[in-house]
Amino acid sequence: MAAQTPFGQRLGLVLEGGAIRGIYTAGVLDVLMEHGVQADVVVGVSAGAIHGCSYVSGQHGRSIRYYRKYRRDRHFMGLYSLLTTGDIVGARFCYEDLPLRLDPFDEEAFEAAPVDFYATVTNLETGRAEYILCDELRPGSKMDVIRAGASMPLCSRTVRWNGGLYLDGGVADSIPYARMAGLGCPKSIVVLTQPAGYLKRPASMAPFAARYRKYPAFVEAMRRRDQVYNAEVCAVEQAAAAGDAFLIRPSRNIHVGRMERDMEVINAQYELGRRDAAAAMPRLKHWLEE
Repeated sequence: MAAQTPFGQRLGLVLEGGAIRGIYTAGVLDVLMEHGVQADVVVGVSAGAIHGCSYVSGQHGRSIRYYRKYRRDRHFMGLYSLLTTGDIVGARFCYEDLPLRLDPFDEEAFEAAPVDFYATVTNLETGRAEYILCDELRPGSKMDVIRAGASMPLCSRTVRWNGGLYLDGGVADSIPYARMAGLGCPKSIVVLTQPAGYLKRPASMAPFAARYRKYPAFVEAMRRRDQVYNAEVCAVEQAAAAGDAFLIRPSRNIHVGRMERDMEVINAQYELGRRDAAAAMPRLKHWLEE
């Protein structure tokens, strides 16, 4: 059952990234599915796009299921993958073996869903965010867009797609709420993966300036990332106060590492997403009807 908004308005869903911290989003999305809350437009960033595609395909519990089963596999994510492939997240394992064989992604359901799904990527040459409509997610095709948007700087190879070079969408736009108005969504649910009060701090720029010296616009985007992120959080909070956005974010800080391996910590983050979404559901349903 799709969520109903007044006057046929399109409902947006914005999903922040955060590497493994993003399993919080998977918990939130599972609860949204349980309550029949279906967005018309989904814009995901990094891990937000990875978990968001299972929401669109209606595969409840898929994200946490394969994390529980494969997180400790050396091909999934970590130093072994980085040293042997150049990507800290195993590209073949995560974007081919998992969706095709180990925990199949329902491509048919994804393509049939009445949802516009966008993955956010950062263009190395322009330093700007791009929001690419993914009408399919077949390995070797637009699954590469998801991979590009989740490829963290310094520990991932750049991804070439459709003539461009791309990396993590969160570099240029971590919380693309402002994009939703242009996609016809006056109201959006926004799922963040950091608790209230979190402020991003400036990054040490020397490694980025050295690694990406051929892409000064990308380096500049990295330099400004903390300022842009903090301004976006403020804008979303203001939109939520005005009733234009509905904000769901962690009610406490579990301190999940970006490459977290402890499944107790990962499970706790997922369950926190479930609890926060369930607690917000009465207010969310009222907001959807306003």
